[in-house]
Amino acid sequence: MRLAEEVLDRWAPVLGGVELKTGSHGVFEVSIDGEEVFSKARLDRFPDKGEVAKLLGPKLGSPPEWRATQ
Repeated sequence: MRLAEEVLDRWAPVLGGVELKTGSHGVFEVSIDGEEVFSKARLDRFPDKGEVAKLLGPKLGSPPEWRATQ
């Protein structure tokens, strides 16, 4: 699952918007309300699966149960 899908799957109803920007030179950063959550440049690596969602949790709260259970 890609990062955008992972975030939207959990928090779509509470997000006011999601913005994806292209970058260069391997830039990969995740911010919420202007606050950096993850930076590849700072950590010299891409995030592990689920890492960004774990970092967003305290800022966005628990994901709402908005999808029917399967």
